[in-house]
Amino acid sequence: MIQLSPTSTNSAIGQIPASVKASYAAAFESFGKKLIEKRFRPSTVDSYTHMFRKFLKTQYPRPMHLITLDVIRDYHIGLIVKQKISLSYQNQSINAIKFYMEQVLGLERSTITIDRPRKANRLPSVLTQEEVFDLINAPKNLKHRTILTLIYSAGLRISEAINLKVADIDSDTMRIWIRYGKGQKDRISILSPMMLDLLRIYYKNYKPKEYLFEGQKAAQYTPESIRAVFKRAKKAKNITSPATVHTLRHSFATHLLENGTNLRYIQQLLGHSSSKTTEIYTHITSTRLTSIQSPLDSLSPRKNNVPYAK
Repeated sequence: MIQLSPTSTNSAIGQIPASVKASYAAAFESFGKKLIEKRFRPSTVDSYTHMFRKFLKTQYPRPMHLITLDVIRDYHIGLIVKQKISLSYQNQSINAIKFYMEQVLGLERSTITIDRPRKANRLPSVLTQEEVFDLINAPKNLKHRTILTLIYSAGLRISEAINLKVADIDSDTMRIWIRYGKGQKDRISILSPMMLDLLRIYYKNYKPKEYLFEGQKAAQYTPESIRAVFKRAKKAKNITSPATVHTLRHSFATHLLENGTNLRYIQQLLGHSSSKTTEIYTHITSTRLTSIQSPLDSLSPRKNNVPYAK
């Protein structure tokens, strides 16, 4: 149940009708039920729930029918100006509120016009193959080393790694079955022979029952645990470049491209719906960039490959 209380600016309104409080509680409850009905991933449910709860708290005790698009726009302007929220945070908040309006209230998408921030054209961080080798071999713990290695070797998202089950490792066809990935889509990724050898050693030592990676009492491993393992490994190898667990997935794609793998195959391995999403890796692959000759090298006259100085 969402806990609501009048803000200082609204406290002078007087006695708040019970119907107002009931409408807010009903909205939040309907929102949560719809997320479950749509079978959103737990991480998405948590994010949307947090964003929608925060929005409702700022609006209470304004009657729900008076929450207009202008109110929603002003709310986000306030977040930008006062709280300096990120582009990602702003988009998540808009997504949560629009989900309520479209899926719970049943409003037509075309009638909900909420401007989004301009998308930042940032290139993903990528580790060199040497950095990846050092990082995945840094953990002394076998389970930790296996997790990091598998994420890189198959280009997995962190949620996909923790959801893998023992039965998803297909050693006969050398494939990894990734079920209910992003967008609830299944896909197949590659199983490296070296990875299979490591997995067999890991399985012999840990004997997981259902999930491939299990914590205490056979519970599913958590994203926080993997992030902590990655952070320690990065620090141990003094890797200073900005990187997260997801950087291993970016590095997987970039290294495949540098090794000559067709972009279409990389798209399938990553589970991208659009080839445009995969094409971003063509902007960061170093092999093709370093093979380009600068026009400076074609200038003449030259002496010892250096243009004459005047």
